[in-house]
Amino acid sequence: MNNITIIGIGLIGSSLARAIRHNYSKVLINFIDVSEDNLKKSKSLSLADSYNTKINSDVEKSEFIFICTPISAYKNIFDDLSKLNLDQTIITDVGSSKVEVIKLANEFLKNKVFVPGHPIAGTEKSGPENGFKDLFKNKWFISNTCELCDETHIKKVNDIWKNLGSKIETMNSKDHDSIMAITSHIPHLIAYNIVGTASELEDDIKSEVIKFSASGFRDFTRIASSDPTMWRDIMLSNKTEIISLLEKFNSDLSKILDAIKNNDGKFLFEKFKKTKEIREKIIEAGLDKN
Repeated sequence: MNNITIIGIGLIGSSLARAIRHNYSKVLINFIDVSEDNLKKSKSLSLADSYNTKINSDVEKSEFIFICTPISAYKNIFDDLSKLNLDQTIITDVGSSKVEVIKLANEFLKNKVFVPGHPIAGTEKSGPENGFKDLFKNKWFISNTCELCDETHIKKVNDIWKNLGSKIETMNSKDHDSIMAITSHIPHLIAYNIVGTASELEDDIKSEVIKFSASGFRDFTRIASSDPTMWRDIMLSNKTEIISLLEKFNSDLSKILDAIKNNDGKFLFEKFKKTKEIREKIIEAGLDKN
């Protein structure tokens, strides 16, 4: 790999640049970001070889283009890329939802190669100054099948992420979005909501909540401090799966509410016992490790 372009220089894009530079020392890295501030910070950190605010013909030299922006920017990016000669280029992305992204790619990237991808990694921090080269180490990278790529293209993208230390899985976009809805998207939505509820308490109570926050609430506030633009886009782009699972979650929550109202300790105990067992399985599988 000799030449790549990374579009979007936030936490993921800048971490990707650091990781690729570490593993492919001779690669030329081209940064594109609409934010001049992000480019300035990236340049001060020497993260790339060239820095641009717009997609231009220089991108045609890239073997791989990594799209690391919020999903709401994809349409314009795909439109710009559709006008370029990218016969020797694989376009890929890092978005957290896939069904709608693939639909958009099918519309704009005809006769281009696109491999949908998603590294399951991140922190609550954002910006190029917060990236680090080991962000993807021992984390999952999920690639997706679609009409715009074949097994050879997918393998090339998978191999890059494998070299960055990621564990690799390939699946269809529907399964990906269903899994992400329950394991990531809805937990973030709950976190944003519960912190929002706390913020609407009376001022004297609110200050005490902040003062006496236990680990559970601190975890919620950490998740809820994630980039709001990114999470707005995720919620809207994966809304079918999120709505379906959120309706089931609300139904389950209503049962818990009824049990509390009716002093149904047996129901509550069995519910908590079951979820405790699931948590223990997650620990056994090592899924709570960085």
